[in-house]
Amino acid sequence: MTPNQVLSEAVLSTKMLLGRYLAGFTDETCITQAPNLPNHVAWNLGHLALTMHRVAQMVDGSPIPASDISSSPTGQRPTAFHSESISFGSKPANDAAVYPSLPRCTEIYNAACDRLAAAIAKAPESKLAETVKWGNGESQIWTLALRMVFHNGFHTGQIADLRRALGFKSIFA
Repeated sequence: MTPNQVLSEAVLSTKMLLGRYLAGFTDETCITQAPNLPNHVAWNLGHLALTMHRVAQMVDGSPIPASDISSSPTGQRPTAFHSESISFGSKPANDAAVYPSLPRCTEIYNAACDRLAAAIAKAPESKLAETVKWGNGESQIWTLALRMVFHNGFHTGQIADLRRALGFKSIFA
């Protein structure tokens, strides 16, 4: 297995790993935030999708699909995330008019995983070795791919905490 394939498969694995923690959530509970926890399921799925699309864009050069992430809110339950509602530092809203339905949130997250994995798998080694601006620093693109796996896992942990706070059954029961 090539390094590209390993990175690509690692990103793809986060679809199933995060997906198991969505069991029991509904369109209503996916926008429920528990006391003392930072966000909710819809925000997490959108935030992760946006972040992966941004890394994929650095690799494949294609824009972030407006069908997944839009630059303007719609005022009704949208079919795409509004970028400002899920970006770093945004505050999750308990309002169905801000986020897509849970199935659509999941579809967008999965599509971002697929896009990033495909971009990594196809990229030449020289592309993955490029240094790009990320946040307040710089990183090589291949390290951002690894960071996306960690980032997806970190937010999966937040969803696990949310499940406990909302009284959901364990996914292992």
